[in-house]
Formats: sequence, structure tokens, C-alpha cells
Amino acid sequence: MSSTISPLAPTDVPDMPAIAGVRLATAAAGIRYKGRTDVLLALLDKGTTVAGVFTKSKCPSAPVEWCRARLKSGSARALVVNSGNANAFTGKTGRQSTKLTADTAAKAAGCKASDIYLASTGVIGEPLDATKFNGVLETLARNAAPDRWMDAARAIMTTDTFPKVATARVKLGKATVTINGMAKGAGMIAPDMATMLSFVFTDAPISATALQSLLKSGVEDTFNAVTIDSDTSTSDTLLAFATGAASAHGAPKISRANDPRLKSFAKAFHGMLADLAEQVARDGEGARKLVEVIVEGATSKLSARRIAKSIANSPLVKTAIAGEDANWGRVVMAVGKAGEPADRDKLSISFNGIRVATRGARDPSYDEAEVSAAMKNPTIQIKVALGLGKGRDRVLTCDLTKEYVAINGDYRS
Repeated sequence: MSSTISPLAPTDVPDMPAIAGVRLATAAAGIRYKGRTDVLLALLDKGTTVAGVFTKSKCPSAPVEWCRARLKSGSARALVVNSGNANAFTGKTGRQSTKLTADTAAKAAGCKASDIYLASTGVIGEPLDATKFNGVLETLARNAAPDRWMDAARAIMTTDTFPKVATARVKLGKATVTINGMAKGAGMIAPDMATMLSFVFTDAPISATALQSLLKSGVEDTFNAVTIDSDTSTSDTLLAFATGAASAHGAPKISRANDPRLKSFAKAFHGMLADLAEQVARDGEGARKLVEVIVEGATSKLSARRIAKSIANSPLVKTAIAGEDANWGRVVMAVGKAGEPADRDKLSISFNGIRVATRGARDPSYDEAEVSAAMKNPTIQIKVALGLGKGRDRVLTCDLTKEYVAINGDYRS
């Protein structure tokens, strides 16, 4: 957690309302950090449903494996998140740590260990001493309260410079339901679901299968369209919990994701995921520029996504943005190496709405002074028009600065 807040941090932080059926508490368990909270406990009322998406890494963390194995039950009673240690690449010791953590949390929450969900973030390859949760989780369970959302978001931070939260209220039937979300992530971020840790809570009465469908579709153009450094974490986890408490106020119980009554909720749910995903991009390690890459005119959406990722992940493109240089030659390079259909002589490139290249050459009206002034903005849009079809996609990233190297060079020091 940095003491210097990213210049791209949102200026308006929402007031996070309570959600019936959710209580939160945080503590300093001494996992790795000194003088700050590093463990979160969220208690969930009986009847809470759960959905989740996880990293595609072939070397997943022990908590990811724990959650995957329990997700099929569709129910949850508590969530435990720790920062400072990812409990990844820790072998049998890591699996024992997850079991001990879940057993300790289950005792504190008064439920089965199979209803406990876990997430860990931090250093990879170091054993997690789960005995540090002894006594801590019991105290957290006693002190949990419905209004600790900002504390919760801070407790899960690692190299983040600000807590990432979002909230929405929307009609479901005759009732108004609430959706709250939090996320952490600033480095080791690539679009391969979920690109960080994120947790979403609602009082809407939605079945686990419907919630899973909403989550799976919602991440594709939000969290899966964010990249900081092209590196997919071992610990990527996005969990959604629905307590169902709003049914007492007239909210209908939803069992299918295509239920027409869910339309407004689905839109708000997607908007929250998009909000949190953008906050992750805004907090990229060392970032000074938020970069939106738009590719249009591709042969398909998938092709556009691959080309956009090639641009967004290019160190040469990202360092040019950091230097406020509209180096469209590097964008051409990234398009060409993507391995997707592209025609050099049909290609057009714009920076912040100013076309700099067209039809395979520099734009005849190119004005260096105009483009240089545009590149000083804190947000940069790179638009590539391929002229081949109707495929379009969008990816968010940030620039690559000296601070990124410094942060990651010192990460384990």
C-alpha cells in the first residue's frame, strides 16, 4: 500500500450503504505488513448464494482451488481475505493453511467450513502462517458491523494507492436493492479473469446459477478488458454474494439470468464491474496516464480484442505514452505482431481524436504541436481503424513509468 495516491484516483468516493445480511470487520494479523490491517472477515446470513470466476493461470493459489471446489454448493456464510501473502506455490503447506483458515473462520461464524470462501493476495511462494488467524477471526466475528466497507477495501490492498469501491441501487420488482463492490489490484494485472481480487455483495434474492451467469457474462468487457502489465496472477478471484434479504421487501426471487425482471439489475451489476475495473486501471503501479485502446473495423470482436491487447500490453507503446509521445509507429508495430488480420494500407490511427496516420502512412494534416499538446492529458485514447469489417472492442490500460520498475524491483525487499 503506497502512501502516495495515484493522480488518476477518482475524486468522488461513494458513501457505501449497509446491505442487509452482510457484516464486515478487519484486523491487523501481522501476515506481512506492520502497522496496518491485513485481514477481512465478511459474515453472510443464512441463505446467501455465491458465484465466482477465477484466474486461468495453470499455477493457481491454494485459496483459488479451495473456492473452486466449494462453488458448486452455491451457498456461503463467510469470506476471509488476507493481504501480504498470496498462499500460492506453497504446496501441501498451502492447502493445510486454507483448511486451517476455513476451520477457524467456520468456528467463529458458526457454520460449516465448506461455506467459507477464501482469498489471499501478496507475495507468491512464501508459506502462509494460518495460526495468526487464531483468536483474530473470533474477535472479528464478534465486532462485525454493516458499515465497514471502506475499512474492508483498505484491508485487502497491497501495492494499491487507494481503496476501490462502488455502489448502486436499482429496482427489482417492487423493492429497491443495493449492490456494493470492492476490488484490489495495481500490478500483475492482465485480462484473464479476474485480474485481481474483487467482491460484490447484494441483498437481491438471486439463485446461484443466475448469479453465476450474470458474473460470467459481466466480466468479459470489464475485468477481462483491463491490463496493467500483461501478467496474470495466480490468485485472481471475483466472488459475488446475494443475501436475498430484499425478498422481505417485495423483491421477487430470481432463478434464471434471462428473467426479464432482472434487466435493470443486470445493467447496474455490469456497470459496477466496469467501475471497479476502471479503478484498477487508474491505480496501475506507477501510472500517470489512463489509456483507452479502441480497435474497430476488425474481422470480429475477438480479433479486435486481441489487437487491442497487443497494443495495451506493449512496453514500447506504454513507455511512449509515459513520455507523452504520440509514437504511432509503435502502435503499428503492435497491430502487426498481434497475428490477426490487418492491412497496412487500410490502417488509421488516432490519439485523443486526432488522426495521426491513415492509409499506411502519416496523415497529411499531421501537426506535431497539436498532438504533443493532446498527449499531456491524464487520459489518452488510442483508436485504431482497420477497415476490414465490423468487429470492435475496447481495452483499458495505463502507461509504463520508472515507478513501476521501482515498485516491483523492491516488492520483496
